[in-house]
Amino acid sequence: MTPNASPGAAASAPQATPEVSLDMQVRLKTEDGQLLLLLPSETNISEVPTATASTWTELWQQLKVRLNAGERFWQANAEVQLMANDRLLDIRQLQEIAEALLEVELQLKRVHTNRRQTAVAAATAGYCVEQQPLLSSLLSKASTEKPQSLAEPLYLQMTVRSGVEIRHPGTVILLGDVNPGGSVIAGGDILVWGRLRGVVHAGAGGNTKSVIMTLQMEPMVIRIAKYVARGPETSPAQFFPEVAYVTDKGIRIGRASDFDKSQLIS
Repeated sequence: MTPNASPGAAASAPQATPEVSLDMQVRLKTEDGQLLLLLPSETNISEVPTATASTWTELWQQLKVRLNAGERFWQANAEVQLMANDRLLDIRQLQEIAEALLEVELQLKRVHTNRRQTAVAAATAGYCVEQQPLLSSLLSKASTEKPQSLAEPLYLQMTVRSGVEIRHPGTVILLGDVNPGGSVIAGGDILVWGRLRGVVHAGAGGNTKSVIMTLQMEPMVIRIAKYVARGPETSPAQFFPEVAYVTDKGIRIGRASDFDKSQLIS
């Protein structure tokens, strides 16, 4: 039997349960055999009216709960790729994330970000870094505008040690060395104000006019666009600033003081 309602009273509709967007939560998942730690966006781009950007305290609490709740589906000492996206993180916060992962037998290996400050912090802390243009992964399908050819330069003051990889869609300017086993991959030029002894790839998107310049050129492998060359087997008796560039005969290395842009392949 339906209870009697008061005259003139309207039945109240049940309140809808607000949707919880996965994009606003810390997630840990496997994809193509890799273990990914995804952080929620710092800006509201999901067009969900109730969605708000998480503070660092809220994000940290979510991370701790996610790592310690439920069954551990990962192998011990598995490597984790941190998908920071547009989240602005400093060295201290990255170290706290790494320590939280270590507590559950996971190792932070690579940081994916589209914030230059986060990329610099991650590289300085010794992690592999891949920087992407802002929101490119989220808006590439919906955008009708032509993307910019190159991102703003990435400036780093550090040593790229063995096992560390720096990826950036624009030019990379490094005040420091690239050690053997370290690598720098850039969509634009690579300028190393130090010793270059690792692997470098300029013009990674196919730009043959990109150059690689360094104070001391001793690369293991050097690439510009699709062209590849190996470094010299023996070190020269004297070093001077050199530049590597593409000609119609492949990669050439010459003194920076003698370099002219007219020498670049057309």
